[in-house]
Amino acid sequence: MHITIWNEFLHEQHNPLVADIYPQGIHAAIAEFLREQIAEAEVMTATLAEPQHGLSEDVLEATDVLLWWGHLAHDQVEDAVVERVHQRVMQGMGLIVLHSAHLSKIFTRLMGTTCNLRWREADDRELLWAVNPAHPIAQGISQPVILATHEMYGEFFDIPQPDELIFISSFSGGEVFRSGCCFHRGKGRVFYFSPGHETYPVFKQADIQRVIVNAVHWAYQSDVSSIVTHQSPNAPAGWFEATGRDPGNAQ
Repeated sequence: MHITIWNEFLHEQHNPLVADIYPQGIHAAIAEFLREQIAEAEVMTATLAEPQHGLSEDVLEATDVLLWWGHLAHDQVEDAVVERVHQRVMQGMGLIVLHSAHLSKIFTRLMGTTCNLRWREADDRELLWAVNPAHPIAQGISQPVILATHEMYGEFFDIPQPDELIFISSFSGGEVFRSGCCFHRGKGRVFYFSPGHETYPVFKQADIQRVIVNAVHWAYQSDVSSIVTHQSPNAPAGWFEATGRDPGNAQ
């Protein structure tokens, strides 16, 4: 399993509070626990400042699951890179979108909506409730997961109806939010997970790590379908009797 973690890596370089929590960057913190908890995984990281944002064709071709954290610089991500990521999701690469990456170019493109929401930074307590506790992503976590202080994300969240809703969150201010949502796009599996504001040590919390590890396993496909979906194959009458093969499976 090959995992790539993409992070803007801007807050950590300009905000001392964030740098104190994640001195090597959010991407490095996530990479550390993924390496510890998924022994078979090869984990690499990429950031905004790298050439092609660290997401060249070769990198993406080798990536089974991509994690994405962004906030300040959604508009600085090159459209050509977004197109490459989109194509890989269509081909079967898993994508895990974290926290404020709900407004990233790739997520809004995959959703086809604004992905806007209500928010507040006021040290709210967040309770993360599993509403689909039998789902693989929800296995082995507390019910509820308690984030003592966190940024509030609230409805309305302008996304399509999720294929599967895994978590909802409630906040001390009274709001609720669909905080863990699964989607299928093309051959790829997409999971949006809202915890992860940069000024709180959320990614150091065991339950949050477990959700992300579970999500990686869910998004990963060892054997992606060979059916051709990037074009509409011509199928003459009787093709299946003549060849015994679906022209849509042609390699």
